[in-house]
Amino acid sequence: MAVRWYAIHTYSGQEGKVFQFLNELIQSGDLGDKLTQVLMPTQDVVQVKNGKKTKTTRKFFPCYLLVEMELGKETMHVVQNASGVMGFVGGNKPQALKDEEVRRILGQTEKVTRQQISEVPFEIGDSVKIKEGPFKDFDGTVEEIHPEKGKIKVMVSVFGRSTPVEVDFVHVNPIS
Repeated sequence: MAVRWYAIHTYSGQEGKVFQFLNELIQSGDLGDKLTQVLMPTQDVVQVKNGKKTKTTRKFFPCYLLVEMELGKETMHVVQNASGVMGFVGGNKPQALKDEEVRRILGQTEKVTRQQISEVPFEIGDSVKIKEGPFKDFDGTVEEIHPEKGKIKVMVSVFGRSTPVEVDFVHVNPIS
């Protein structure tokens, strides 16, 4: 039998524990080449809360792990009976993931390691007050959002003229 990718369903919040257990099994070599990889696709997300950037790791597929293995009685038994595992996606007859699905998922995780995804605390049209820099204490309206840079373009009134100013997310506060 060939080694293929399968999805397993875990209990909520148990993904890390199951991931660690299966990785330890792979490292020990108890199953030989039958269990080769475990993947918990995640992404780093940068959020701005109270004017501070915080970096968190978020799971792409909460409650699911991907396992590369040769499907057989022994490997199914070990994976299904691991603490925190509900079972295979597909029940007693697990369906291998399609190659293009795996490539897409692996491609997403590789892209995310290169580029962090930011959660933008603003929307276009929001009123904001600039709290740092040469335009400190100016009020303006969000015109453009650039999450990849962590910046927004704010239109402020300078000498009666509307002027675009680019500022970091952390240098502005929303006006309620």
